Amino acid sequence: MREMPPSNPFDDDKLKEECGVFGVIGVTDAANFVALGLHALQHRGQEAGGIVSYSPDIGFNSARRFGYVRDNFTKASLMETLPGSLSIGHVRYSTAGSKGQTQIRDVQPFFGEFSMGGAAIAHNGNITNADSLRKELIERGSIFQSSSDSECIIHLMARSLQQNIPERMKDALRRVEGAFSVVAMTRTKLIGVRDPLGVRPLVLGRIGDGWVLSSETCALDIIGAEFVREVEPGEMLVITEKGGIESFHPFERTRPRFCIFEHVYFSRPDSILGGRSVYETRRQIGVELAKENPVDADLVCPVPDSGTPAAIGFSQESGIPYAMGIIRNQYMGRTFIEPTEQIRNMGVRLKLNVNRALIKGKRVILVDDSVVRGTTSMKIKQMILDAGAAEVHFRIASPPTAWPCFYGVDTPEREKLLASHMSEDEMCAHLGVDSLKFISLDGLYRAAGEAEGRNPDAPQYCDACFSGEYPVAPSDMIAKGFEVKAAE
Repeated sequence: MREMPPSNPFDDDKLKEECGVFGVIGVTDAANFVALGLHALQHRGQEAGGIVSYSPDIGFNSARRFGYVRDNFTKASLMETLPGSLSIGHVRYSTAGSKGQTQIRDVQPFFGEFSMGGAAIAHNGNITNADSLRKELIERGSIFQSSSDSECIIHLMARSLQQNIPERMKDALRRVEGAFSVVAMTRTKLIGVRDPLGVRPLVLGRIGDGWVLSSETCALDIIGAEFVREVEPGEMLVITEKGGIESFHPFERTRPRFCIFEHVYFSRPDSILGGRSVYETRRQIGVELAKENPVDADLVCPVPDSGTPAAIGFSQESGIPYAMGIIRNQYMGRTFIEPTEQIRNMGVRLKLNVNRALIKGKRVILVDDSVVRGTTSMKIKQMILDAGAAEVHFRIASPPTAWPCFYGVDTPEREKLLASHMSEDEMCAHLGVDSLKFISLDGLYRAAGEAEGRNPDAPQYCDACFSGEYPVAPSDMIAKGFEVKAAE
């Protein structure tokens, strides 16, 4: 995992979404459906996007662009170059690759031409042994075109001796460590694969006589597709143009460890994860937070927009009125004009503004999803005080983020995470607020549907960013000197 710079100076101090993948087979103009699906998955990556399609008349075609889906893949002149009934796409936020030097060649899907035909792949996640794989492949003659860890999959497939692409993909992915939800395509097949732990999401949908693979269910809704089921951890689905589906389990079975932060922040609140509404889980997080950390106050206010469901749950449980004390400027995107130094210093005020008439003289509870570096939290606190608040209390809808993620989330280096070197009381003093409380790890698990909380001997989710317990050793980072948490 390498830290990437923010795409502009007004980015929130948040963990950055990983990527989103989407694929369709068996529909006319499949690329148009993929563009709509990627638009619904835009929250998972705003840096760049790409689409590959296949038509028997002209073969494989691709388009890769920086920026939003809406600014690129809604243009008829571009979409006309992507004909066919089979297409996959990817939206990206860098989690691995060139540090601060993203090139168009790093934008997925990646394409490879094999003896039995071409194949394209789109990958959500992070390969924790990518450096060692890349070194091995280069020494054996592979020529890489990008800095992305995902390209290793294509090269591993090229070196496989299997006679068809799905079998080559199985060979390749058995060499890969870390997290991967992959959507791939050949000339006649759509393929979806999840890693054995099922860290990142992937779902199957049906649209007419066609099939859809997507990172989240909200992207099925936008094209009118029916949710069928989740792709199981360690499962590979191979779908043909005629609608046939084969299911394989090419990896050794293990206990799943889905990323719990998908429930907290990454997934859209209108998606369904593990049969549970993301919105309802986040609302329940607020309920648990209020039970664990009550405080006398006048208003419960979310930090928009990710803190909203938890703030609603906190208000409902505590009986303290819910209020929109902070208003987001909905037209402030990540592609804002190049700012002058004066505008740059305004920082978060260009995105958020305090509802002064509501806040003045009130004891305010601010509910946010996480505290990472703490820089944005300090700015928001000061805005609330400048508006005349009598007290400011932070309630955080996740445990302290003390460890970096190596499974597809852009996380600062560990020393830059506030919780890595400060206690809760020290963070409270550092932020200068009247109180600061995080939900417990058990409370988060209860909100996610685990009535008994977290099983310390066999955690039900991947929660490494909170616990430091990595379900897959980050071997490349360990080789570079990263120290994992000592066993207790």
